[in-house]
Amino acid sequence: MVRRPVAWVVAVLLFAEALGVAALNWFLGVVVDRQEMSLAGLDAGAMSVSAKLGGLVFGLYFALCGLVALLVAVRDRPPAGLGRALLISAAVVHGLLGALCWGLVGPAAFVFMILVLGLIVLLLMTYDAPEEPLEPRDRVSPAPPAAPTTP
Repeated sequence: MVRRPVAWVVAVLLFAEALGVAALNWFLGVVVDRQEMSLAGLDAGAMSVSAKLGGLVFGLYFALCGLVALLVAVRDRPPAGLGRALLISAAVVHGLLGALCWGLVGPAAFVFMILVLGLIVLLLMTYDAPEEPLEPRDRVSPAPPAAPTTP
């Protein structure tokens, strides 16, 4: 079945994204702090701290979504409750980031975001299908033969 490998791939990708987003925002915060840049009179220190804090929060969010995908892969059971809501929200975030990446970063980033979006949706959809038919085929009795009609 394809469910467990997809869950493993989603977990690895989300953990990598968590690390990448946190590292990128931390780097941007350091750059803003060292250059003492200002945007419309905002304090450079406040911008640096908010970039670092935003990266930490966003990184933890992706790590939590990765943990949900990891638990799905290990247990081979569908995500439920808060875990399902987290994976759905991660799919929505990847769709929005993909739309932004097309214009701001380029087609390669767009393709990556949409690939992750597709894998998350595949993870959610493969666990929605029933594993077994509701009624096994061998238990279904054939229809009785039709009674002959006489004219």
